[in-house]
Amino acid sequence: MTPPTSEDVAGTRAVDELASLLRPVRVTLARRSAEIVLGLAVLITVLVGFAIAGAAVDDRAITANPATAQAEVLDGSSFTRTLVRFTVANGEVRVPERGVFYPRGLQPGSMIPVEYDVTDPDLVRVAGRSAFERMGPLLLAALGGWVLLGPLAWAIRRRRAGRRGAPAA
Repeated sequence: MTPPTSEDVAGTRAVDELASLLRPVRVTLARRSAEIVLGLAVLITVLVGFAIAGAAVDDRAITANPATAQAEVLDGSSFTRTLVRFTVANGEVRVPERGVFYPRGLQPGSMIPVEYDVTDPDLVRVAGRSAFERMGPLLLAALGGWVLLGPLAWAIRRRRAGRRGAPAA
């Protein structure tokens, strides 16, 4: 067996120093794991609330200054947006960068009725659809987050309390 070189010793020393620097972070994360898990559940809930509020604000803007048009669903749509092309009242052809709101079930090449905000034609939704249709899946996502993360946080707290010999809170 060969004796360690100065490079081996220096490398080991660097790893030991890094481990000693990260140990307090690891201990803090382990100690606060239940709170971190609950924080993730709260974050999911807040993001769902923002998504619902944003959809309601956009719907209100379209409802305040409504116009309708026939739009063609374009190729190149993705999971996050469905592109449409339509002509506004002044004859300008628009393809909103964010796509159309509430696009469920649209196929490229099909013609659909859309409603848009006259003052901002990039705010466009499929006619007859609203933020209420989006609320169900979003609320289900928030509920799912709590169903998964709530019991996980509770189990972490019970396990931690069991190690200390204290009753679970």
